[in-house]
Amino acid sequence: MKSKRKPLIYVTTAALLIAAEVVLNRFASINTMGLKIGFAFIPPTLAAIMFGPGMSAAVWGLSDLLGAILFPMGPYHPGFTVCAALMGVISGFLLNPDFAAKLLKKKKGGPVPPIRNRVRIFPNVVVAVLFNCLVLGLTVNTVWISQLYGSRTWWGWFVYRLGEYAILVPVEMILIPVLLKLAGTLKKRLRIAEVKKQNDA
Repeated sequence: MKSKRKPLIYVTTAALLIAAEVVLNRFASINTMGLKIGFAFIPPTLAAIMFGPGMSAAVWGLSDLLGAILFPMGPYHPGFTVCAALMGVISGFLLNPDFAAKLLKKKKGGPVPPIRNRVRIFPNVVVAVLFNCLVLGLTVNTVWISQLYGSRTWWGWFVYRLGEYAILVPVEMILIPVLLKLAGTLKKRLRIAEVKKQNDA
């Protein structure tokens, strides 16, 4: 029974997180030409923390693709979806306690640290936010924006979009530690509920 329920839990959770990301991205964000400011990073970040890079990449990539298909807000480039999925991979490896523990163990060669020490503000949160925002979001996605709109050079769009990430980077730095605590609580409740179901069965 346990093995049958787990895939259902994963699929249901992924669907809910994808739907939440699409709503936050398309209807609860500031969307203008070349700029997007909002809290759409929260659902895929929760997926990264709770389930790891695979789930996070799926949530981030599929939500970007479905949002572009169902609620288009300008031209679409597949590079956006690829970058979104890569953000999920990076977040999953750095923010998921189990994957972070594997990286620490491989690097140091020692025992796996306790959960509270696996995901830290530095380097885990800082590296995840800076890489996703400044490398993938600002630098790489600006390439696709400059190709689609063409009214500015890449450098012109880069400077134009600096204001967006001047807001997003500190917001993510503040909120992701909160999400880490929230996700830890949710995982504990899911485990308790699963144990209760097994005992009832």
